[in-house]
Amino acid sequence: MAEAGNKVAVVTGAGTGVGRAASLALMNSGFTVVLAGRRMEMLEETRKLGDNVGNSLCVSADMTDPASIAALFAKVVNTYGRLDVLFNNAGMGAPPVNFEDLGLEQWQAVVNTNLTGPFLCTQHAFRIMKDQTPRGGRIINNGSISAHAPRPFSAAYTSTKHAITGLTRATNLDGRAYDIAVGQIDIGNAATPMTDRMVAGVLQPDGRKIPEPRMDAKAVGDAVAYMANLPLDANVLFMTVMASKMPFVGRG
Repeated sequence: MAEAGNKVAVVTGAGTGVGRAASLALMNSGFTVVLAGRRMEMLEETRKLGDNVGNSLCVSADMTDPASIAALFAKVVNTYGRLDVLFNNAGMGAPPVNFEDLGLEQWQAVVNTNLTGPFLCTQHAFRIMKDQTPRGGRIINNGSISAHAPRPFSAAYTSTKHAITGLTRATNLDGRAYDIAVGQIDIGNAATPMTDRMVAGVLQPDGRKIPEPRMDAKAVGDAVAYMANLPLDANVLFMTVMASKMPFVGRG
């Protein structure tokens, strides 16, 4: 990878939550971070929070629009000439409705954002990383605990997160020839706007609705930065970072 201060990372969904925490941690560890997302005001907020720790560039990008994704990576190459790390983080869920009531448009929106978007981003990253000097780079996918076990009424989200695991394995294999390392971070109950509902209570498989413990999203950001800073002859293929007391391990 390039020397500290010259390493370039792209973070999708960088305006809030895990994306913001990862962006700040990467800046703090020496990366120039390209903050990508749909809402420029939120990206600017992340950039301002990181002003004291590192450099960043805000780029408006829609992960459901192939042309927008292509423009994002063209901007990276034109501005910096290389890409060292991609964090495929942007994601969304569908409303928690009975499986048979999930609309096709809702399903496709989740698939386009959570799976097709990372697929396209990874393709662009491959093209850049295999041809740059020094060659190679790292791609980190945001999997989720849902890549292992579903919540009730989460077919679309859970399906895409299981698929991300397949994408991680396949691209890790295909990237070997080009010094491209691909890994996945599976996150459980980071304290972000997406998990605010857990404070009041979230539906359990047995029908109860109970509050669930959460953890500081900074722990996730630091984990992403750890993965990103590994030398390319080492890789974290899968890492689970979760609230210690959340209901995941065990029965019930």
